[in-house]
Amino acid sequence: QVQLVESGGGSVQPGGSLRLSCAASGSAFSINRMGWYRQAPGKERELVAGITSGGSTNYADSIKGRFTISRDYVKNTMYLQMNSLKPEDAAVYYCNAEDVRGFFYWGQGTQVTVSS
Repeated sequence: QVQLVESGGGSVQPGGSLRLSCAASGSAFSINRMGWYRQAPGKERELVAGITSGGSTNYADSIKGRFTISRDYVKNTMYLQMNSLKPEDAAVYYCNAEDVRGFFYWGQGTQVTVSS
């Protein structure tokens, strides 16, 4: 079992920055791929960025050049640095992890609000 806890969400003005964190515990050693998803009201949950155990990353087109995903393998923590935030980035952001058996785990989500 893997437990994921997100933090770092909040309210920011357009153009501002936030850094999300996702701390993994439990069988964190078994995690292969991790990712950040987001879900805005009335919309489906979408992948924002992903990172493999080898450090390969992928990003949604809508956030390329503005968001950076990273992972601290010693601390078992994943980060999402979000710069140049736009109102359309507002959503609940969820941390996701897939372990080596193919099981998926989700965090509880953290709210990001972007408004002036």
